[in-house]
Amino acid sequence: MATINSSSLTLDTHFFADVCSNFDYAAQFTKHDAGLLDQIKSCNSVYRFRFPIRRGNGFEVIDAWRVEHSHHQSPTKGGIRYSEMVNEDEVMALAALMTYKCAIVNVPFGGAKGGIKINPKNYTVQELENITRRYTVELIKKNFIGPSIDVPAPDYGSGEREMSWIADTYATMNPGQLDAMGAVTGKPIALHGIQGRREATGRGVAIAARECVSVAEDMQKIGLTPGISGKKVIVQGLGNVGYYSAKFLAEFGALIVGLCEFEGAIYNEDGLDVEAVFQHRKATGSILGYPGAKKEFKNTLEGLEQPCDILVPAALENQLTVSNIRNIKAKVIVEGANGPTSPEAETIFYQMGGLVVPDMYANAGGVTVSYFEWLKNLSHVAFGRINRRFEENSNLNLVNMVEGITGLALTPLQRATIVKGASELELVNSGLEDTMIRSYHEIREVYKSNEKIDGLRTAALVGVINKIAVSYQNLGIWP
Repeated sequence: MATINSSSLTLDTHFFADVCSNFDYAAQFTKHDAGLLDQIKSCNSVYRFRFPIRRGNGFEVIDAWRVEHSHHQSPTKGGIRYSEMVNEDEVMALAALMTYKCAIVNVPFGGAKGGIKINPKNYTVQELENITRRYTVELIKKNFIGPSIDVPAPDYGSGEREMSWIADTYATMNPGQLDAMGAVTGKPIALHGIQGRREATGRGVAIAARECVSVAEDMQKIGLTPGISGKKVIVQGLGNVGYYSAKFLAEFGALIVGLCEFEGAIYNEDGLDVEAVFQHRKATGSILGYPGAKKEFKNTLEGLEQPCDILVPAALENQLTVSNIRNIKAKVIVEGANGPTSPEAETIFYQMGGLVVPDMYANAGGVTVSYFEWLKNLSHVAFGRINRRFEENSNLNLVNMVEGITGLALTPLQRATIVKGASELELVNSGLEDTMIRSYHEIREVYKSNEKIDGLRTAALVGVINKIAVSYQNLGIWP
C-alpha cells in the first residue's frame, strides 16, 4: 500500500515571536516580577501529534497540534484551525492571543488553540469526519479536551459541522457524563449550540469599530468626525468574520466601499451591497466580475490600499507589513483576523497618525458568545426559557394598568413592542454588545492613564498582564 505524507509546507512566520514582542513591550509599563511575566507569556502545554487516516487505497499521515497557553483559569478555550499552512509557531501564537482575549473581555478561560495541517477542500466529507473524530480521540487520550479542561471551538477552515463531530465523539467516549456537550462550543443549535454564535465574531468586530469611532476626542486627533454613520470601510475576507463584520457595519450606518478576497478585490466609493457581492461569489466562485464594482484588482493587497476611513483585515495574519503599511489610506485599522498587522507596521501606522483596534479585543465576540454557550451547556437550560413568559405577562399587566389609568390606547405594534420578552438571541446579542463596549473603555482608560503607552494594543496587554497576575496571586501560585 502507498503511504502519503501531508507534512509538506512548513511556514516560519515568527508569529509567536511577534506576540511575545508585543507582550514584552507592554510588560515594561507594569511592575510585576520577571518570573511571573515569563509564566504569563509562556505556553504551558504544547501537544504535537500525528495520526494516519485511510485514503483511497493507501494512508495519509496528518500533522496536528493542541496548545494550552495558560492555566490561570480553567478550562482553557480556543478554536481548531484546518489549514495546510498551520504550524506549531502559529498555534502557539494563537493560543497566547486567546489567553489575552479572554482576559480583555473578562471571560474566565485560559487560552488554547488547535490546528490540523490539511486543506479541507481537498477531502471528502467522510474523510473530514474521520480526521476530526480521530483528532478528538487523540485529545481525549491525553486529557486535552473536556468541559472543565479544554474547550475547542471553530476557527479558520472549521465550523458547526466539525464541532458536532467533536461533541459526538467526546460524548461517545465519555458515556454518562452529564456536561459532555460543554466540551466544545460553536455547535449547531440542534446539538445544544446557542443562537448568535455563528455571527458573534463579526458582530463584535462591528461593535468594536463603532465604539472606537464614537469617541470624539480620539477621532479629532486622527482627523475623523465622530460616529460610524457614513464612514467608508474596506473589509478583507468574506468568510464568516469578514461577511458579518461588513453586514453589521453596514447596518450601523457605515458605507462598505471595498471587499477583498484571495482571488482579488473590488471597490466602489459609493458603496457595495455586501449581500449581493456574497451571492455573486457564491454563484461564480469569485468577487471579481461583480457588476456594482467600479474598480477591480487581481492582487487582493491592492484592495487594502484604496481610500477609506476604516480598514478591517478579517482574513489571515501578517497582511499589513512594512512593505505595504505606508500605502494604507485608512485612519483606523480594526483587526478582525488574528495578527494581521506586524509590530513594525503598527509602529509606522501610529507615526502616520492612525489608530489600531487590536485583534485580541476586536475579534473577542466569538469567545464571548462561546462562553455563553458553555454556560448554557452546563446549566442545561436555554437563555430566556424560564423568565420570558413571566416578563411578557408582567409587561402586559403594566400596559393594561397604564391604559386603564390614562385612557390612552396603544396600537397593536406599540403594545407588542413593550410587552415582548427577550429571546435567547436578543439576550446573547445584548450580552455581547455590553461586553464589547465595556471592554473597549477599559482598554481606553489604561491608554489614557499613561502618556508613555503608545497604542491600544499595548494598553490592552497592560490590562491583561495585571488581571492574570492577580489570578496567579489568588491561586497562591505567585506571592
